[in-house]
Amino acid sequence: MNPMERKPIPLTEEEKKNPISKYYTEQITPPNPELMGILLSGPMNPEDSIKPEEARKLLAPGYMNTETGYCIMDNRCGYLCVNNKFPGLTLDMIKWWFAWHPLESLRYKIWNPYCHPYAAIADCDREKILDMNVPIEDKIADVVHFVVENIGAGMQDIVIHFEKPECFGFTKEELKEAHSYAIGGYGLVENREGEKGKLPVIMLHYFREIEGGVETRTRFWMGYRIVKGHPVCVLPEEAVVPIEAPMGLAMHNVEEFGHLASFLPKIYAEYGENKPIC
Repeated sequence: MNPMERKPIPLTEEEKKNPISKYYTEQITPPNPELMGILLSGPMNPEDSIKPEEARKLLAPGYMNTETGYCIMDNRCGYLCVNNKFPGLTLDMIKWWFAWHPLESLRYKIWNPYCHPYAAIADCDREKILDMNVPIEDKIADVVHFVVENIGAGMQDIVIHFEKPECFGFTKEELKEAHSYAIGGYGLVENREGEKGKLPVIMLHYFREIEGGVETRTRFWMGYRIVKGHPVCVLPEEAVVPIEAPMGLAMHNVEEFGHLASFLPKIYAEYGENKPIC
């Protein structure tokens, strides 16, 4: 479908009564034209990609050769990276959002009203998130999100297992020293229509403080999953991730994070800052 022909997912009557619905909009923030232009120019050089076991390279100051792009790696897996910059955001806002938003679908819907109709978590994870004695980082990690989302190929059922930053080789001390934080995990993606089959994906959002705000250095690896704490390519022999998959997800990432940044400071001030998560 042409993105210009998309329609927002309407609110239910119950959602309209929720005070959070004031953050719902039928016109999302236009995606960063510079980043979209890079992605529309074609695939990046696969030699500039990194594998998930090399995620620690993100700790280094500066940037890699390619910070926004997508490609098919030499092992047939899909890869994408996006460098979004968010003036006015803080790491505390980001941590709060990832702990707070899975508690109800409306919170997920306001993140991207075109592509995020549904989100849910298990009761045990809900109890952990609502527990005031659990640190914010532990409300994010070891939680499983069940979402319906359009990441560039129509609506898909996605299960996301969020992991601790240590799973990617980071230590708390290193992240603090680098004025950064890592949120990631692995998931399974399956189309609701068309070709069936579950695509395993590893996701990593590396957030880093910059002057006046925060940036993300996002990485996705399609065809990978985490097995016993380690990333593993699990593509069947001779299977190749279609290039449209990382391209579509990269564009979706630019769109959803750009829109989130437009309202996160305000919603954090209302519901998050110095308040218990509920």
